[in-house]
Amino acid sequence: MGTKPRPKPQHLAEKLLAIRRELEASQSEMSALLGHYITPSRVSEYEHGTREPSLMVLLAYARLARVEVELLIDDKKELPERFKQSRAS
Repeated sequence: MGTKPRPKPQHLAEKLLAIRRELEASQSEMSALLGHYITPSRVSEYEHGTREPSLMVLLAYARLARVEVELLIDDKKELPERFKQSRAS
């Protein structure tokens, strides 16, 4: 077992926020859309980068956004153009 912390995606939080904004959902609405017993406060933690979602929650985000999970976790990949306008809001 290694002692080094695993690398974490640097842009995941902003991507998750962009998805919620594109869906025009509040944090409460997003928690309901995600399921998995996710609370609105947990959605906030994901969007502020203080907590990372599980793989199942990432899959739910990706399905809602109609993107591949890889786009969320790979910092070298960006969300489609439609999400960039949502991020600027």
